[in-house]
Amino acid sequence: MTRGAVWLGVVVLLVSSPLRAAEPACALDVRTDLEQLYCDLVARGEASRLPSPMDFRRNDPQVQRLLLRRPAQRHGLSVPAAAKRPEPAVSALAPQPEAPPAQRPASEVADEPASRPDIAASLSQCQLLGERIRCPSGSFRLADNQPNRQLAPDALEDDNRLGLSAFEGNRQDQHAVRQYLSEAYDRYIPAMLGIGLGASTMSFTAFHNAFHTLEDGGVDFAARMEETFRLLKQDKKTLGVKARYHEQLPDGLAQCQVINRNVIVCDDVRTNWVYVQEGR
Repeated sequence: MTRGAVWLGVVVLLVSSPLRAAEPACALDVRTDLEQLYCDLVARGEASRLPSPMDFRRNDPQVQRLLLRRPAQRHGLSVPAAAKRPEPAVSALAPQPEAPPAQRPASEVADEPASRPDIAASLSQCQLLGERIRCPSGSFRLADNQPNRQLAPDALEDDNRLGLSAFEGNRQDQHAVRQYLSEAYDRYIPAMLGIGLGASTMSFTAFHNAFHTLEDGGVDFAARMEETFRLLKQDKKTLGVKARYHEQLPDGLAQCQVINRNVIVCDDVRTNWVYVQEGR
């Protein structure tokens, strides 16, 4: 099966906060042609339509091209190809040392609190067969991004919201934080499938670290994710989407976790794969 580049590679745009106006015009030590174009557009007055410099850098180059595309067109500028970004010395999304997110707890899903099985047990009789996971309960197929004609009629409407609740606990309570993020992630993945972006989801690691990055900066994680979800719907109404943007597949079921009875998610921290039960 052919897999093309997807314009929404890293999945969370981390749109800019109202405080961004206080930042320098371009607070980047430019490393790529895309970052140079970003700075050129900021200098031309496009800052209000773009993420903050650090939020821009956190995105995959394919997403950076998407963000720059419309502002560049307004100024008659071309958008350079999305060359692979250089690896930073320390990743902005590196796992928090006090709470390594790679081992996600088996939280209960709101609509089936008593029936969700233990993650290890639920996958112990399954087989990973490339683009499929075969289990006694059925077969799961790797999700593609979907064209809008294949979505529910109201999928991209304003009323379709992500609907994450704000975190109200103590952020020093690691158990409470991970429980909150686990439940939020269990809502996020089906929501992304619902708008046809199953191949453009965040890994739980990125989700976990986006929470800490935003909350550390005084930004409400749930509100920012809702705004990002709104922007994804808005862009998907008018911009084309390709099925997938890479050729990689999971190495094994040790990288996989159950979201609900219809969805299994696998990741290697950097890359996320969503498998959906066939015939659901």
